[in-house]
Amino acid sequence: MFWPVVDSTVQTDVQLGVGAEEGVDMAIVRAVSHTDGERRRLALASPVTGLPIDEIDVDGGAEVQLAVARARAAQPGWAARSIGERAALVRGAIDVISARRAEIAETIRIETGKPMAEALGVEIVPACDFLNYWSGRARRDLRPHRQRLHGYLRPFKKLHIQYQPLGVVGVITPWNAPFVLTLNPVVQALLAGNTVVFKPSEVTPRAGEWVARVLHEAGVPEDVVQVLHGDGETGAALVDSELDKVCFTGSVATGRKIASACAARFVPCTLELGGKDAMIVCADADLERAAAGAVYLSMFNTGQVCMSVERIYVVESVAEEFIGLVARKAAEVRYGPGDTDMGPLFWDRQLDLVARHVTEARAAGAEILVGGSAEAGEGLYFQPTVIAGADHGMRIMTEETFGPIAAIVRVADEDEAIRLANDSRYGLSGSVFTKDPARARRIAARLTTGSVVHNDAAVVYGVPEAPFGGRKDSGVGQVNGVHALRGFTHAQPVLIDRWQPKRESIWYPYTDKTIRDLDGLIRAFGNRLVRRLLS
Repeated sequence: MFWPVVDSTVQTDVQLGVGAEEGVDMAIVRAVSHTDGERRRLALASPVTGLPIDEIDVDGGAEVQLAVARARAAQPGWAARSIGERAALVRGAIDVISARRAEIAETIRIETGKPMAEALGVEIVPACDFLNYWSGRARRDLRPHRQRLHGYLRPFKKLHIQYQPLGVVGVITPWNAPFVLTLNPVVQALLAGNTVVFKPSEVTPRAGEWVARVLHEAGVPEDVVQVLHGDGETGAALVDSELDKVCFTGSVATGRKIASACAARFVPCTLELGGKDAMIVCADADLERAAAGAVYLSMFNTGQVCMSVERIYVVESVAEEFIGLVARKAAEVRYGPGDTDMGPLFWDRQLDLVARHVTEARAAGAEILVGGSAEAGEGLYFQPTVIAGADHGMRIMTEETFGPIAAIVRVADEDEAIRLANDSRYGLSGSVFTKDPARARRIAARLTTGSVVHNDAAVVYGVPEAPFGGRKDSGVGQVNGVHALRGFTHAQPVLIDRWQPKRESIWYPYTDKTIRDLDGLIRAFGNRLVRRLLS
């Protein structure tokens, strides 16, 4: 199987071969010439300066197979450790991250250009929280337990549930949050007793690699968690190897290929494939907060967040004031090199797509209130941008943009906002800004989306108690939530016989008494009191 030689969170037109001539000159990832027999090599450039920052050897099929074989051999020993021992080792990674946070943050910043506040707040703080939370939950969530039976079987059988690790888990992660989006599924899989082979994006290989480094320093054996480097070919080889589960975060197009490959072998997969999240601003919203949220939640991480606000629907009665506030606050966002509010886009191909969406919207009649252009000169900088008057005939309202764009649409009322919010092939998350929590819940119930946040957005991924996953083209399955660790196991029911009789009443030979007993049982279900007792 061959996939595109890119692992992106967004499937861009450039990946499809459209409009490449409109892109910037600089390439974040480019192939380095090599001779036959040598491993392929990729050169990386800085999104801030365009200057070279690193080179990586691409792991091919042989390296992938070796890593998976080592993981397979190591898995029984790792699973044989007690849950408490695995949790203690994993939790120890918090101390490693704390001690080496400056190095991790610097690696993230070199590869992405993120401001320090985002390297710490988007990546390192939630990573520590996930490590602490999942390590604390592991014993409770994974220990075998007795499940009470209902009904007529209760006097005769006892049910026990035990959780068996799946085996070897493959994890493929994107470039927009390379440390935390790698660490979270890797840690969940490890705590459940699996070994893990993961591949970070070729755009941010060293930031992702830190996940293996901190876990190894904490005492997790090297073969238990391994990192591979490379592009789409490496990812394809990993998915096609002898894995027991695949976790992927990335584009819809690649996600479909992974789903197909997994289905052919009956391998479970979890796919988080991005979104086009809508923000609804009700007439009773705190407009200062809503406007500040609209700017931050569409532009933090330079808008490169799968749950960032990409569409804003504001009720007409407050639209004028809201739009004015958003434009004013967006114009105050500091961007550029150094410790500003907003850094560059992380990938040159993403800059092409963002510029194209804005240019097309302007040509179709949308009004650019703030920004709207890429910055000339070094770096992949796009201005903080506010667009008014967009509609669903424009790609900026229907396709994932993944850039610092606040696109605002006026609507007559909440019903129209809900209709337009649901008019999308994506369904990852959404947000509702209102002073009335009950109204937020009522609106949420009508949104076809994986999650909804009141007076905020995007933060739901950082709430480990909340199951996180998308609907429609936004993916399959969920991470986090109360069943997160169990999602990396097979829940095995073991039904224990209470009395060990010589035979069960339903076993051969069938007699008239067998028929009478079954008929009596059916008639008993007709009695409401019996039904309550058996429920």
